[in-house]
Amino acid sequence: MLKTHVVEEQEEQIRKQVRSLTDEQRQTYYKLAATKIKDPDTYATLNYIIMAGLHHFYLGRIGRGLLNIAVFSAGILMVYLQFIEVGIALILGIVVFELYELFRSQIIVKHYNNIASQKILHDIVADQNPKVD
Repeated sequence: MLKTHVVEEQEEQIRKQVRSLTDEQRQTYYKLAATKIKDPDTYATLNYIIMAGLHHFYLGRIGRGLLNIAVFSAGILMVYLQFIEVGIALILGIVVFELYELFRSQIIVKHYNNIASQKILHDIVADQNPKVD
């Protein structure tokens, strides 16, 4: 479970690391970050469409997105095939899980962005310090 204060501390550490970069490195960082950083509001908006699982695809979590679609579709199919209790249980399970993610969307996306930012920083620093063989 993501802890808000831990994610925010990581975010502050990343800001400090970015400030310590050279101007050229910082420019490269911001250029790369513009393509990798995700918007929490977009994630939350996509999460409102609970049955589709589009918010998982937005963060590149293809497996979760497909699982979301499969379970929700199975729930609808079960209701259609007269296994109403099973179908409703599957649909409610997805709704409860997705509501949890909706309420935590800000921290989930901040965590994702921290990981993306750390990778960008690592790549920038690694490019500036070539390995000697």
